Amino acid sequence: MASDKPPIPERTDIVRKARSGQSEATQVEVWTDDQWAMATGLFQILDENGKANPDLVPSLPPNELIQLYHGMRMSRTLDDRLMPLQRQGRIGFYIECRGQEAGMIGGAHAIGPDDWFVQGLRENAAGVYRGVPLRTHIAQILGSGNDVVKGHQLPCHSGNRASNHLVMSSCVSSQLPQAMGIAWASKLSGHKNVALGYMGDGGTSAEDFHVAMNFAGVFKVPVVFVCQNNQWAISTPLERQTTSETIAVKGLAYGIPSVRVDGNDVFAMYATVKAAVDRARAGGGATFIEAVTFRVGAHSSSDDPSRYRDPAQPEAWKAKDPILRYSRWLAENNILSDAAREQIDADIEAAIRDAIAEEEKAPPLTTRSLIEDVYKAPNWLLEEQLADLERVRARRG
Repeated sequence: MASDKPPIPERTDIVRKARSGQSEATQVEVWTDDQWAMATGLFQILDENGKANPDLVPSLPPNELIQLYHGMRMSRTLDDRLMPLQRQGRIGFYIECRGQEAGMIGGAHAIGPDDWFVQGLRENAAGVYRGVPLRTHIAQILGSGNDVVKGHQLPCHSGNRASNHLVMSSCVSSQLPQAMGIAWASKLSGHKNVALGYMGDGGTSAEDFHVAMNFAGVFKVPVVFVCQNNQWAISTPLERQTTSETIAVKGLAYGIPSVRVDGNDVFAMYATVKAAVDRARAGGGATFIEAVTFRVGAHSSSDDPSRYRDPAQPEAWKAKDPILRYSRWLAENNILSDAAREQIDADIEAAIRDAIAEEEKAPPLTTRSLIEDVYKAPNWLLEEQLADLERVRARRG
Protein backbone atom coordinates (compact mmCIF):
# COMPACT_ATOMS: atom_id res chain seq x y z
CA MET A 1 0.00 0.00 0.00
CA ALA A 2 1.39 3.39 -0.98
CA SER A 3 2.30 5.75 1.83
CA ASP A 4 0.69 9.20 2.03
CA LYS A 5 3.78 10.60 3.76
CA PRO A 6 6.34 12.56 1.75
CA PRO A 7 9.65 10.78 1.18
CA ILE A 8 12.41 11.62 3.66
CA PRO A 9 15.24 13.44 1.83
CA GLU A 10 18.66 11.88 1.86
CA ARG A 11 21.10 13.31 4.40
CA THR A 12 23.30 14.71 1.65
CA ASP A 13 20.29 16.59 0.20
CA ILE A 14 19.45 18.13 3.57
CA VAL A 15 23.05 19.21 4.17
CA ARG A 16 23.36 20.61 0.63
CA LYS A 17 20.18 22.64 1.04
CA ALA A 18 21.20 23.79 4.50
CA ARG A 19 24.55 25.00 3.25
CA SER A 20 22.91 26.81 0.34
CA GLY A 21 20.58 28.73 2.64
CA GLN A 22 17.32 26.95 1.78
CA SER A 23 14.56 26.51 4.36
CA GLU A 24 15.75 23.17 5.76
CA ALA A 25 18.76 24.97 7.27
CA THR A 26 16.79 25.80 10.39
CA GLN A 27 15.72 22.18 10.88
CA VAL A 28 19.01 20.34 11.04
CA GLU A 29 22.39 20.42 12.72
CA VAL A 30 24.91 20.68 9.88
CA TRP A 31 27.85 18.35 10.26
CA THR A 32 30.80 17.80 8.01
CA ASP A 33 31.34 14.71 5.92
CA ASP A 34 34.29 13.77 8.15
CA GLN A 35 32.13 13.98 11.26
CA TRP A 36 29.46 11.84 9.63
CA ALA A 37 32.06 9.29 8.51
CA MET A 38 33.46 8.97 12.04
CA ALA A 39 29.97 8.38 13.43
CA THR A 40 28.93 5.83 10.79
CA GLY A 41 32.19 4.01 10.05
CA LEU A 42 34.03 1.60 12.32
CA PHE A 43 37.44 2.53 13.68
CA GLN A 44 39.61 -0.53 14.16
CA ILE A 45 43.30 -1.12 14.87
CA LEU A 46 43.38 -4.80 15.85
CA ASP A 47 41.31 -7.13 13.66
CA GLU A 48 39.58 -10.40 14.52
CA ASN A 49 42.71 -12.40 13.65
CA GLY A 50 44.98 -10.44 15.97
CA LYS A 51 46.59 -8.44 13.17
CA ALA A 52 47.11 -4.74 13.84
CA ASN A 53 47.79 -1.68 11.74
CA PRO A 54 51.33 -0.88 12.98
CA ASP A 55 50.89 2.82 12.24
CA LEU A 56 47.95 3.02 14.67
CA VAL A 57 49.04 0.80 17.56
CA PRO A 58 49.24 3.00 20.69
CA SER A 59 52.74 3.70 21.97
CA LEU A 60 52.47 1.89 25.29
CA PRO A 61 55.36 0.23 27.13
CA PRO A 62 55.32 -3.58 27.41
CA ASN A 63 54.25 -3.56 31.06
CA GLU A 64 51.14 -1.53 30.20
CA LEU A 65 50.35 -3.77 27.25
CA ILE A 66 50.48 -6.74 29.60
CA GLN A 67 48.40 -4.81 32.14
CA LEU A 68 45.62 -4.48 29.55
CA TYR A 69 45.62 -8.25 29.09
CA HIS A 70 45.57 -8.76 32.86
CA GLY A 71 42.54 -6.48 33.22
CA MET A 72 40.53 -8.23 30.53
CA ARG A 73 41.51 -11.66 31.84
CA MET A 74 40.52 -10.66 35.37
CA SER A 75 37.08 -9.65 34.13
CA ARG A 76 36.57 -12.91 32.24
CA THR A 77 37.73 -15.06 35.14
CA LEU A 78 35.46 -13.23 37.57
CA ASP A 79 32.56 -14.13 35.29
CA ASP A 80 33.76 -17.73 35.02
CA ARG A 81 33.89 -18.12 38.80
CA LEU A 82 31.01 -15.96 40.06
CA MET A 83 28.15 -16.86 37.71
CA PRO A 84 28.34 -20.54 38.81
CA LEU A 85 28.21 -19.37 42.43
CA GLN A 86 24.92 -17.62 41.66
CA ARG A 87 23.55 -20.81 40.12
CA GLN A 88 24.56 -22.65 43.30
CA GLY A 89 22.67 -20.17 45.47
CA ARG A 90 25.80 -18.69 47.03
CA ILE A 91 25.21 -15.29 45.37
CA GLY A 92 21.82 -13.67 44.98
CA PHE A 93 22.40 -11.96 41.62
CA TYR A 94 25.15 -11.58 39.05
CA ILE A 95 25.70 -9.71 35.80
CA GLU A 96 28.46 -10.61 33.33
CA CYS A 97 30.67 -8.58 31.00
CA ARG A 98 31.68 -11.58 28.90
CA GLY A 99 32.78 -10.53 25.41
CA GLN A 100 32.79 -6.81 26.25
CA GLU A 101 36.04 -6.60 28.20
CA ALA A 102 37.99 -4.49 25.70
CA GLY A 103 35.57 -1.58 25.87
CA MET A 104 35.80 -1.02 29.60
CA ILE A 105 39.46 -1.94 30.18
CA GLY A 106 40.63 0.11 27.20
CA GLY A 107 38.66 3.07 28.54
CA ALA A 108 39.79 2.59 32.14
CA HIS A 109 43.43 2.60 31.02
CA ALA A 110 42.95 5.85 29.10
CA ILE A 111 41.99 8.03 32.08
CA GLY A 112 44.15 9.41 34.86
CA PRO A 113 44.10 8.45 38.56
CA ASP A 114 42.13 11.58 39.48
CA ASP A 115 39.56 11.16 36.71
CA TRP A 116 36.18 9.58 37.36
CA PHE A 117 34.92 6.26 36.03
CA VAL A 118 31.12 6.19 36.05
CA GLN A 119 30.11 2.68 35.11
CA GLY A 120 27.01 1.28 33.47
CA LEU A 121 25.76 -2.24 34.16
CA ARG A 122 28.80 -4.33 33.18
CA GLU A 123 31.97 -2.45 34.03
CA ASN A 124 32.57 -3.80 37.55
CA ALA A 125 35.96 -5.26 36.64
CA ALA A 126 37.07 -1.79 35.53
CA GLY A 127 36.69 -0.85 39.18
CA VAL A 128 39.08 -3.63 40.18
CA TYR A 129 41.41 -2.49 37.39
CA ARG A 130 41.41 1.05 38.81
CA GLY A 131 41.92 0.18 42.44
CA VAL A 132 38.90 -1.48 44.03
CA PRO A 133 40.53 -4.24 46.14
CA LEU A 134 39.54 -7.69 44.90
CA ARG A 135 38.44 -8.76 48.39
CA THR A 136 36.26 -5.64 48.67
CA HIS A 137 34.65 -6.42 45.32
CA ILE A 138 33.98 -10.06 46.24
CA ALA A 139 32.69 -9.11 49.71
CA GLN A 140 30.10 -6.81 48.16
CA ILE A 141 28.92 -9.49 45.73
CA LEU A 142 28.69 -12.13 48.44
CA GLY A 143 27.24 -9.73 51.01
CA SER A 144 29.71 -10.83 53.68
CA GLY A 145 30.40 -9.00 56.91
CA ASN A 146 33.22 -7.17 55.14
CA ASP A 147 30.87 -5.54 52.63
CA VAL A 148 31.60 -1.82 52.94
CA VAL A 149 28.00 -0.93 52.04
CA LYS A 150 26.67 -3.47 54.58
CA GLY A 151 24.37 -5.27 52.17
CA HIS A 152 22.45 -2.13 51.23
CA GLN A 153 23.19 -2.66 47.54
CA LEU A 154 22.29 -5.44 45.11
CA PRO A 155 25.33 -7.65 44.28
CA CYS A 156 27.67 -6.28 41.57
CA HIS A 157 27.42 -2.75 42.97
CA SER A 158 30.96 -2.24 44.26
CA GLY A 159 32.74 1.08 44.08
CA ASN A 160 35.68 2.91 45.54
CA ARG A 161 35.95 6.53 46.60
CA ALA A 162 39.75 6.41 46.64
CA SER A 163 39.95 5.65 42.90
CA ASN A 164 36.90 7.71 41.87
CA HIS A 165 34.94 4.68 40.70
CA LEU A 166 31.20 5.26 41.03
CA VAL A 167 28.91 2.40 42.06
CA MET A 168 26.70 1.03 39.30
CA SER A 169 23.18 2.41 39.07
CA SER A 170 20.61 -0.26 38.22
CA CYS A 171 18.24 2.38 36.82
CA VAL A 172 19.35 2.50 33.19
CA SER A 173 21.21 5.69 32.22
CA SER A 174 20.59 7.46 35.54
CA GLN A 175 24.39 7.47 35.92
CA LEU A 176 24.84 9.69 32.85
CA PRO A 177 23.60 12.96 34.41
CA GLN A 178 25.86 12.05 37.33
CA ALA A 179 28.87 11.79 35.01
CA MET A 180 27.86 15.04 33.37
CA GLY A 181 27.44 16.67 36.81
CA ILE A 182 30.88 15.52 37.93
CA ALA A 183 32.37 17.02 34.77
CA TRP A 184 30.39 20.25 35.24
CA ALA A 185 31.70 20.54 38.81
CA SER A 186 35.23 19.96 37.54
CA LYS A 187 34.85 22.76 35.02
CA LEU A 188 33.32 25.19 37.54
CA SER A 189 36.05 24.48 40.10
CA GLY A 190 38.86 24.87 37.59
CA HIS A 191 40.05 21.31 38.03
CA LYS A 192 41.23 19.24 35.09
CA ASN A 193 39.43 16.04 36.05
CA VAL A 194 37.49 14.24 33.32
CA ALA A 195 34.45 12.00 33.81
CA LEU A 196 34.17 8.81 31.74
CA GLY A 197 30.57 7.56 31.69
CA TYR A 198 29.38 4.21 30.35
CA MET A 199 25.99 2.97 29.19
CA GLY A 200 24.48 0.19 27.09
CA ASP A 201 22.63 0.59 23.81
CA GLY A 202 19.32 0.41 25.68
CA GLY A 203 20.48 3.35 27.75
CA THR A 204 20.32 5.63 24.72
CA SER A 205 16.54 5.14 24.70
CA ALA A 206 16.21 6.55 28.22
CA GLU A 207 15.48 10.19 28.97
CA ASP A 208 18.55 10.61 31.18
CA PHE A 209 20.77 9.95 28.15
CA HIS A 210 19.31 12.94 26.32
CA VAL A 211 19.43 15.18 29.39
CA ALA A 212 23.12 14.42 29.90
CA MET A 213 24.04 14.74 26.22
CA ASN A 214 22.23 18.04 25.78
CA PHE A 215 23.79 19.66 28.86
CA ALA A 216 27.25 18.32 28.00
CA GLY A 217 26.97 19.64 24.45
CA VAL A 218 25.71 23.09 25.42
CA PHE A 219 28.15 23.70 28.26
CA LYS A 220 31.12 21.80 26.79
CA VAL A 221 31.88 19.94 29.99
CA PRO A 222 34.87 17.57 30.25
CA VAL A 223 32.97 14.28 29.92
CA VAL A 224 33.38 11.28 27.63
CA PHE A 225 30.34 9.07 27.11
CA VAL A 226 30.83 5.47 25.93
CA CYS A 227 27.94 3.34 24.72
CA GLN A 228 28.72 -0.36 24.84
CA ASN A 229 26.44 -1.33 21.97
CA ASN A 230 26.04 -5.05 22.64
CA GLN A 231 23.01 -5.29 20.32
CA TRP A 232 20.46 -6.19 23.02
CA ALA A 233 18.60 -4.18 25.68
CA ILE A 234 17.66 -7.24 27.71
CA SER A 235 15.32 -8.88 25.13
CA THR A 236 14.91 -5.88 22.81
CA PRO A 237 17.16 -6.02 19.72
CA LEU A 238 18.88 -2.89 18.47
CA GLU A 239 16.66 -2.57 15.40
CA ARG A 240 13.60 -2.26 17.68
CA GLN A 241 15.20 0.59 19.65
CA THR A 242 16.14 3.11 17.00
CA THR A 243 16.04 3.89 13.29
CA SER A 244 19.22 5.97 13.50
CA GLU A 245 21.86 4.75 11.09
CA THR A 246 24.15 4.15 14.08
CA ILE A 247 23.99 4.97 17.76
CA ALA A 248 26.99 7.30 17.37
CA VAL A 249 25.08 9.68 15.10
CA LYS A 250 22.83 10.55 18.04
CA GLY A 251 25.71 12.53 19.50
CA LEU A 252 25.88 14.76 16.41
CA ALA A 253 22.37 16.02 17.13
CA TYR A 254 23.71 17.53 20.35
CA GLY A 255 26.75 19.05 18.69
CA ILE A 256 29.06 16.47 20.28
CA PRO A 257 31.86 14.87 18.22
CA SER A 258 30.97 11.19 17.93
CA VAL A 259 32.98 8.13 16.95
CA ARG A 260 31.98 4.55 16.15
CA VAL A 261 34.63 2.04 17.25
CA ASP A 262 35.19 -1.72 17.22
CA GLY A 263 34.35 -2.37 20.86
CA ASN A 264 36.21 -5.71 20.84
CA ASP A 265 39.47 -4.01 19.86
CA VAL A 266 41.26 -2.89 23.02
CA PHE A 267 43.70 -0.73 21.03
CA ALA A 268 40.94 1.14 19.21
CA MET A 269 39.04 1.66 22.46
CA TYR A 270 42.10 2.91 24.35
CA ALA A 271 43.20 5.24 21.54
CA THR A 272 39.72 6.70 21.01
CA VAL A 273 38.98 7.26 24.69
CA LYS A 274 42.47 8.67 25.28
CA ALA A 275 42.06 11.20 22.48
CA ALA A 276 38.63 12.18 23.80
CA VAL A 277 39.92 12.52 27.38
CA ASP A 278 42.86 14.66 26.26
CA ARG A 279 40.48 16.86 24.28
CA ALA A 280 38.12 17.22 27.24
CA ARG A 281 40.97 18.04 29.62
CA ALA A 282 42.15 20.76 27.25
CA GLY A 283 38.73 22.41 27.29
CA GLY A 284 37.36 20.94 24.07
CA GLY A 285 34.19 19.55 25.63
CA ALA A 286 32.39 16.23 25.43
CA THR A 287 32.80 13.26 23.10
CA PHE A 288 30.39 10.38 22.43
CA ILE A 289 31.78 6.95 21.54
CA GLU A 290 29.81 3.95 20.31
CA ALA A 291 31.67 0.69 21.01
CA VAL A 292 30.25 -2.01 18.73
CA THR A 293 30.33 -5.30 20.60
CA PHE A 294 28.00 -8.14 21.57
CA ARG A 295 26.49 -9.53 24.75
CA VAL A 296 27.59 -13.16 24.50
CA GLY A 297 25.76 -14.33 27.62
CA ALA A 298 22.51 -13.50 29.34
CA HIS A 299 21.53 -9.98 30.35
CA SER A 300 21.90 -11.09 33.96
CA SER A 301 21.55 -14.21 36.10
CA SER A 302 17.79 -13.57 36.03
CA ASP A 303 17.58 -13.77 32.22
CA ASP A 304 17.19 -16.63 29.70
CA PRO A 305 18.31 -15.38 26.25
CA SER A 306 17.29 -18.66 24.57
CA ARG A 307 13.69 -17.45 24.77
CA TYR A 308 14.27 -14.51 22.44
CA ARG A 309 17.65 -14.86 20.67
CA ASP A 310 18.94 -17.17 17.94
CA PRO A 311 21.73 -19.24 19.58
CA ALA A 312 23.78 -18.94 16.38
CA GLN A 313 24.17 -15.21 16.94
CA PRO A 314 26.48 -15.35 20.00
CA GLU A 315 28.41 -18.21 18.42
CA ALA A 316 29.31 -16.01 15.45
CA TRP A 317 30.59 -13.30 17.78
CA LYS A 318 32.83 -15.65 19.74
CA ALA A 319 35.23 -15.53 16.79
CA LYS A 320 35.62 -11.80 17.51
CA ASP A 321 36.54 -12.42 21.15
CA PRO A 322 38.53 -9.39 22.43
CA ILE A 323 40.83 -11.41 24.69
CA LEU A 324 41.64 -14.03 22.07
CA ARG A 325 42.59 -11.51 19.38
CA TYR A 326 44.70 -9.45 21.80
CA SER A 327 46.48 -12.58 23.09
CA ARG A 328 47.45 -13.45 19.53
CA TRP A 329 48.90 -9.99 18.95
CA LEU A 330 50.89 -10.08 22.21
CA ALA A 331 52.35 -13.48 21.34
CA GLU A 332 53.20 -12.60 17.74
CA ASN A 333 54.97 -9.43 18.87
CA ASN A 334 56.99 -11.27 21.53
CA ILE A 335 55.47 -9.24 24.36
CA LEU A 336 53.75 -12.06 26.22
CA SER A 337 54.78 -15.68 25.68
CA ASP A 338 52.33 -18.54 26.05
CA ALA A 339 54.04 -19.59 29.26
CA ALA A 340 53.85 -16.09 30.74
CA ARG A 341 50.22 -15.74 29.70
CA GLU A 342 49.34 -19.07 31.32
CA GLN A 343 51.05 -17.92 34.51
CA ILE A 344 49.02 -14.70 34.55
CA ASP A 345 45.83 -16.72 34.03
CA ALA A 346 46.77 -19.07 36.88
CA ASP A 347 47.62 -16.20 39.23
CA ILE A 348 44.29 -14.49 38.52
CA GLU A 349 42.42 -17.74 39.04
CA ALA A 350 44.16 -18.33 42.38
CA ALA A 351 43.58 -14.77 43.58
CA ILE A 352 39.85 -14.94 42.84
CA ARG A 353 39.43 -18.36 44.41
CA ASP A 354 41.30 -17.20 47.53
CA ALA A 355 39.15 -14.07 47.79
CA ILE A 356 35.95 -16.10 47.49
CA ALA A 357 37.14 -18.60 50.11
CA GLU A 358 38.11 -15.87 52.57
CA GLU A 359 34.90 -13.90 52.14
CA GLU A 360 32.71 -16.97 52.48
CA LYS A 361 34.42 -17.61 55.83
CA ALA A 362 33.86 -14.02 56.96
CA PRO A 363 31.20 -13.43 59.61
CA PRO A 364 27.77 -12.45 58.28
CA LEU A 365 26.37 -8.95 58.50
CA THR A 366 24.50 -8.24 61.72
CA THR A 367 20.81 -7.47 61.73
CA ARG A 368 21.65 -4.03 63.03
CA SER A 369 23.44 -3.25 59.78
CA LEU A 370 19.97 -2.84 58.26
CA ILE A 371 19.54 0.54 59.93
CA GLU A 372 23.15 1.73 59.82
CA ASP A 373 24.25 4.31 57.24
CA VAL A 374 20.65 5.19 56.38
CA TYR A 375 21.00 8.43 58.33
CA LYS A 376 24.11 9.84 59.98
CA ALA A 377 22.88 7.96 63.06
CA PRO A 378 19.83 5.67 63.30
CA ASN A 379 16.80 7.66 64.50
CA TRP A 380 14.15 6.46 66.96
CA LEU A 381 11.88 5.17 64.21
CA LEU A 382 14.56 2.90 62.75
CA GLU A 383 15.46 1.68 66.23
CA GLU A 384 11.81 0.86 66.88
CA GLN A 385 11.49 -1.02 63.59
CA LEU A 386 14.63 -3.01 64.30
CA ALA A 387 13.34 -3.93 67.75
CA ASP A 388 10.07 -5.15 66.20
CA LEU A 389 12.02 -7.26 63.71
CA GLU A 390 14.10 -8.80 66.46
CA ARG A 391 10.93 -9.72 68.41
CA VAL A 392 9.45 -11.38 65.31
CA ARG A 393 12.64 -13.31 64.71
CA ALA A 394 12.75 -14.43 68.34
CA ARG A 395 9.16 -15.75 68.17
CA ARG A 396 10.00 -17.75 65.04
CA GLY A 397 13.13 -19.19 66.59
